[in-house]
Amino acid sequence: MEPENHTDVLEFILLGLSEVEELQSLLLLGLFLSMYLVTFIGNLLIILATITSSHLHTPMYFFLANFSFVDICFTSTTIPKMLLNIHTHSKIITYQGCLTQMYFFILFAELDILFLSIMAYDRFVAICHPLHYTVIMNPKLCGLLLLLSWILSVLGSLLRVFLLSRLSFCTNLEIPHFFCEINQVIQLACSDTLLNIIEMYFATVVMGIIHLTGILFSFSQIVSSILRITSARGKYKAFSTCGSHLSVVSLFYGTGLGVYLSSATTQNSRASAIASVMYTIVTPMLNPFIYSLRNTGIKGALKNLIWLDTLSE
Repeated sequence: MEPENHTDVLEFILLGLSEVEELQSLLLLGLFLSMYLVTFIGNLLIILATITSSHLHTPMYFFLANFSFVDICFTSTTIPKMLLNIHTHSKIITYQGCLTQMYFFILFAELDILFLSIMAYDRFVAICHPLHYTVIMNPKLCGLLLLLSWILSVLGSLLRVFLLSRLSFCTNLEIPHFFCEINQVIQLACSDTLLNIIEMYFATVVMGIIHLTGILFSFSQIVSSILRITSARGKYKAFSTCGSHLSVVSLFYGTGLGVYLSSATTQNSRASAIASVMYTIVTPMLNPFIYSLRNTGIKGALKNLIWLDTLSE
């Protein structure tokens, strides 16, 4: 027999970042709209610079452009809905809308992780095996890695959303978050969530720990190779090619792991929601600045792009 407090879910209520209605007004709307526009424009410029500059048509910038595209999509799964809810003073998201949001959020989050791993491997080959770089990182392999990343992410997110769709929910449908965060949704379920929890831990080990270990191993080998370079100019050039990527990896994993570790040690869901702003909004916004400030190739391409736009006017 099903418990009486089960319900056919039609919609969830997103409580957002603030319990005070007045605070979710013009200030929050302007702040997050500005951050979203900076994220969108910054990553779009990275993509355009990579496409328009022939000297950036290399595996490193190929994956960087795809990474920027995924960052745009990643933020677009949560921020527009949050902005709409703040503007309309509505906290409702439909059941189908919640599942759709979780699907695309998981999809692009996993793509981010996979691209960071691939980009770390690309830097490892470029610095540790420079003579074989063009042979190893050939266009066929790059295309295969891109296709494989999409396939794994699509299948992984489909599996997780399928498991979520099998759950039944209680009458309390309030999510203390600004988007349908998977952990919060599972906590609202009244049916058995053991399979969901097992899958979530498995995904965390595979997508988090294993990939992070691979990235750290790649950079340990990179650092070891750089230290063996005798010239100071050679060391600086090698560090400059991987410094920006290491900064992005540190920012992404540092904020993401920080949020989930803090949510595991505290029962304050609202504090966890506010902390989630770091890896869902702030990190994708900062990535274009990190790559453009630390990468001479991107800076030169952006200058040429802006200069050409000025001439066309």
